[in-house]
Amino acid sequence: MAKTSGTKTSGGKKEKVFHPQSRKAGQLVRTQIRKSRLVELSKERHKKQGSQISIYSFFYHALPPEGELSLEELHFVVREIWLARFDSEIEAEKAARRKGRPRSMKEQKLEEQKLRETELYRTGMEVIDLTHPINVELFRKWDQQEAAYVQQLRFIRISSASPETVVLARPGQHPLLKEKAETASQTPEEAMDTDEVPLLLEPPSKFASTIQTMDGV
Repeated sequence: MAKTSGTKTSGGKKEKVFHPQSRKAGQLVRTQIRKSRLVELSKERHKKQGSQISIYSFFYHALPPEGELSLEELHFVVREIWLARFDSEIEAEKAARRKGRPRSMKEQKLEEQKLRETELYRTGMEVIDLTHPINVELFRKWDQQEAAYVQQLRFIRISSASPETVVLARPGQHPLLKEKAETASQTPEEAMDTDEVPLLLEPPSKFASTIQTMDGV
């Protein structure tokens, strides 16, 4: 009896069937698992980017019509607007709940999220720096779609426990921010050395007589 390597499809073409324990079948299974994993990773990445864009959009709309925010104003935005953004929904859930009934799942989740964010703000919350003129100017150019653009900007860490303290979390990778940082990092000694460079360009013979006088020759 002749061996058959597959079954015929409706179109007359044979469809390959592999033994479950064959090497080829194992390759197909691994390929399918890898594809499934990539799909899941893509979904997680999309969900994460969506969450980031939502946060960035909030602070984008918190920008003043012109100029930048003071540190005190940035704290106000976080404390009075960001942390309070779910308060109306929480109150609506409480009002709809009959006396003696447990909290709804939505109310519980919103309250837990507010508690987490409040604690994060107390210990140190990373936010885009809306007090930095160049950073704010760059942030205004955001298309409100690409999270990658915002991620190259400058971020600081602020806290309710120490409202006057600012910690630089990410200096920013945008060329304009890097150029500003390099200029600001130049020490007075480096600036003095730069001013003295033209003297070093003069030929040593020009100062020979002065050197000999100082040596008593």
